Amino acid sequence: MEKYSQFRDRGSGISPFIPSTTPTSTLAKLMHSAIFVFRVPFFLSYSILFFLILDHLPSFIIPQFARKLLLWTLLGIPGIWWVDLQLDGVKRGSLSQQPSSRFPGNARKSIIAAQFTSPIDALYLAAIFDPIFTVSYPNTRKVQRISLLRAILLALWPPVLSPPSPNNLTTLRALVEQNPHRVVAVFPEMTTTNGKGILPFSPSLLTAPADAQIFPVSIRYTPPDITTPVPGAYFSFLWNLLSRPTHLIRVRIAEGVSNNSAAATNGIGPASGSIERAGGDDEVTPEEQALLDKISDALARLARNKRVGLTLRDKAAFIEAWKKGKK
Repeated sequence: MEKYSQFRDRGSGISPFIPSTTPTSTLAKLMHSAIFVFRVPFFLSYSILFFLILDHLPSFIIPQFARKLLLWTLLGIPGIWWVDLQLDGVKRGSLSQQPSSRFPGNARKSIIAAQFTSPIDALYLAAIFDPIFTVSYPNTRKVQRISLLRAILLALWPPVLSPPSPNNLTTLRALVEQNPHRVVAVFPEMTTTNGKGILPFSPSLLTAPADAQIFPVSIRYTPPDITTPVPGAYFSFLWNLLSRPTHLIRVRIAEGVSNNSAAATNGIGPASGSIERAGGDDEVTPEEQALLDKISDALARLARNKRVGLTLRDKAAFIEAWKKGKK
């Protein structure tokens, strides 16, 4: 992968856009092929049933607990049953002794700032927290509310360098105030990586109200080849997901932080000068920058990796180079 060396982070040498691979023997490939052929019809038919019909039924027909059960069934078909969930700074075996406010959703006005690596990220978050999903963009503090299906497909789409029409955008403050008892999920990196580095953030988190708790959440996979740093890898993702007997998810949740800068600015100031810089005229304040740095550092610590300086434009350039290299 030396020809992609220009897409390594200069400080750490990390390549966050190179797809992860797991070497297997010929015998293992034969076994994986059999598992894949067996699972594909169940997975596709159940996915179509859920996203075309069941996901659109009102809550009085399918209440929240039933919806979560349906989602866990969807996760169970490819063998995602074992989840290693830990709170940052909490010893194993003592989760039950922690206050309920340490978990997103139990604290009123909760926002999840999640690492973005795979389509399974959104599916898992939906099965646990049933959040409102959003899309963040560079150079704007506003977000777009999206469905679970779009949040899943977003992990397989190329990065978006400019936001859509302002009519389709809102703020985290508005979403939280309209839905105070629901979790709001944000992917502040705005695009997927292979899980080896944390990309610069969108400034969308700066619109969180001061009384909301922002929980950094890291989701890692073993084996790691179900991450999708390269867009359009539909078949390879399905193959890696459905051909292995089981997958392990490691989830780490940091303690919630508050957006203290929102108390002074109301979270509505311009954000062209966020960590993900796109040539805007205004810079975020030092206090706002400190908040973004704190959340980014927490995600890097939880994921046991480092922050990198590569941006969405770097990923777009990498995708072009990757396509040319595959021809």
